[in-house]
Amino acid sequence: MVVFDTGGRGATTSFVDRELGDVLITFESEVNNIIAQYPDQQFERVVPPTNVLAEFPVAWIDRNIARNGTEKQAKAYLQYLYSKEAQQVLARYFYRVHNPDVIEATKAQFPPTSLFTVEQVFGSWEQVQQQHFASGALLDKLLAQGKR
Repeated sequence: MVVFDTGGRGATTSFVDRELGDVLITFESEVNNIIAQYPDQQFERVVPPTNVLAEFPVAWIDRNIARNGTEKQAKAYLQYLYSKEAQQVLARYFYRVHNPDVIEATKAQFPPTSLFTVEQVFGSWEQVQQQHFASGALLDKLLAQGKR
């Protein structure tokens, strides 16, 4: 059965709790959290030799900051996110980080993989959508092959 949940948490629930599917493709941090949360189920983690760098954007809303008078706090928080301390917290939750000291200290929990951005390999997110996920695109063709 093919299931396309709307997000990583829903996919995890379908796979782990509802036992739907043979393979879960999701974020590395999610996989590692599943393994830690369900050690008795003996899930196998597979980290490919190359992988997409998936970074979460950080932003603020100018009108909200102006209305709330929180620009100083917002800037401080954004700066904190890239501090060694915050990077250590993120690594504890299985996120790959940028701080060289934290990378070295946590390298045992992150199998080697070569990371690339969508733009480096596929051009743009718009191109990925059109070529891979639009109606009749590559994903639909692959799914149709699996139904034969």
